[in-house]
Amino acid sequence: MRKTRLLIFSFLTVLIQFNNSGNLFAQIPKLPTKWTAEAMRSAAPFPEYPRPQLVRDAWKSLNGKWDYIGGKEKLSALNPKIPIDFNGHAEQILVPYCPESVLSGIERKQEINLWYRRKFDIPKDWNGKNILLNFEAVDYQATVFVNGKKAGSHSGGYNAFSFDITTLLRTGDNEIIVAAYDPNDGRMPSGKNGPRGDYTYSSGIWQSVWLEPVSKDYIKNIRLLPDLANNRLQITVNAPAAVITAVALDGKKVVSQAESNAGKTFYLPMANARLWSPEDPFLYDLKITLKAANGKTTDEVVSYFGMRDVKLGKVADVVRPLLNGKFVMQVGLLDQGYWPDGILTAPTDEALKFDVEFTKKAGFNLIRKHMKTEPKRFYYWADKMGILLWQDMPAIWYQHEDTATVRTAFRKEMKAMMDEHYNSPSIIAWVPFNENWGAFDVPEITDWVKKYDPSRLVNGNSGFNNNPGYQKAAGDPGNGDFVDTHIYVGPYGASKPDKNRAASLGEYGGVGLFVRGHMWPVENNAYAYEPSSERLTERYVLMMNQIEQLMKYKGLSVSVYTQTTDVEHEVNGLLTYDRAIEKMDVKRVSEINRIIIEEGKKLNR
Repeated sequence: MRKTRLLIFSFLTVLIQFNNSGNLFAQIPKLPTKWTAEAMRSAAPFPEYPRPQLVRDAWKSLNGKWDYIGGKEKLSALNPKIPIDFNGHAEQILVPYCPESVLSGIERKQEINLWYRRKFDIPKDWNGKNILLNFEAVDYQATVFVNGKKAGSHSGGYNAFSFDITTLLRTGDNEIIVAAYDPNDGRMPSGKNGPRGDYTYSSGIWQSVWLEPVSKDYIKNIRLLPDLANNRLQITVNAPAAVITAVALDGKKVVSQAESNAGKTFYLPMANARLWSPEDPFLYDLKITLKAANGKTTDEVVSYFGMRDVKLGKVADVVRPLLNGKFVMQVGLLDQGYWPDGILTAPTDEALKFDVEFTKKAGFNLIRKHMKTEPKRFYYWADKMGILLWQDMPAIWYQHEDTATVRTAFRKEMKAMMDEHYNSPSIIAWVPFNENWGAFDVPEITDWVKKYDPSRLVNGNSGFNNNPGYQKAAGDPGNGDFVDTHIYVGPYGASKPDKNRAASLGEYGGVGLFVRGHMWPVENNAYAYEPSSERLTERYVLMMNQIEQLMKYKGLSVSVYTQTTDVEHEVNGLLTYDRAIEKMDVKRVSEINRIIIEEGKKLNR
């Protein structure tokens, strides 16, 4: 308790200093993390370049203090024709933290209409360039004005978008106004961030905003597909007709290079490639150059890739997922990515990295990213550290109402999610639906996802044996790559493989431990409880011994324990919600996890 009191005292001191200097923060964090104070002090949070697989040297972050007007009674932010008048009405918010979070500086509840304003200038050495305004995520309907004129609009709270604002700019000061409309009514993809979700709502700008200069002809995006069978990397570059050069590097050493016309798929030879895996997460650097017909370079981006493949195959006559041709038992954590200070947004990049690092330290080789997406740097850390990822699609909640609209939005946003994170070697499976939440046309959507991205596995309805009480169960789709059940506490009762699909225990565990001074100030709960860290550790080891039996004798290939951290009222994490306390003996957890993974490898013999 003394440590907790000292932490609270230090935050009070910081907040008093902030208020005396005119800073926007007046709130005291309900449950601070060790990164909260740093985030509050930051003039420009997340200074790292936000897009690690499409990097340009020149860019300018717009994270930091923005003017803000929000509330149900404010001018509607749903597809407005003109921006709101900010004169004399604005307060300040710290972007990219949502207004519901303490890190935003205002800590509100369900504003619905959210208006942001930021002044900026263009660096002189960007003269003659086209200027892109990039948003990594805004929840949910965003309309962007530059100098009073509409730059564009976007729908979807979990995917990135950008606008070329060159023609709207003027010399000297410029102004961006963002209107964000988010009713949080469950009629669009929202995951846990919705009316039937369990946790605090969030809305508005919740990931990074930045500017970057490009030539008139530039690389819009790239698509990378490792092809181990043919010892090559498949590359597609979305750019105007021009010559593309791709160079793969191992450090400074050129490994391979190839040239092609933009817009056409081509291949980079990768003989004797070093394969990416959790044990050896080796990444090649990739430099892609766009040249005009006269040979002049018009754009150059830096990226990376990992050579790996994933598919189903039979091991001792049991259908199992194979990584690089071998069965690897997937021992994972359900990771919801919530924070007591930033809600859906980690307080810093170091905090974002911490959760991946802890997962690796605890001996897990899989994260199921549950019901949300993350900033691209999260996937970079997973790629770099060697963690397999299952990526969930955030659920809609009222899929039977206004079906032409909500179901169309779900399909559109699922495609956008897959496109946006396609190049990440750590992502090995897509999960369209969870426990029948918002489920519709499950077999058809499962098939579509598999056809759209045949390079990954698809778990059509994870935990199809569970069902929310407000709707009829969609149940087992009968297709996809997994037979997946959720068993709490489990693990016995887990699904078994069939002739076409591997068996996955998509969620189990959920055993809680109360840690005084490190819980969210609500009634806390779990599926079951243990009285001490020692007892909780023993129970986890027991469950993993049972998992081993299921793996060896019942064909189980994946286990996902609930969960990485406590989340608001849930106290069933390996870590407390503030990430301050390891609730189990992590050394013992790591030992048993690694034993099970090694035992799984023996099945390949």
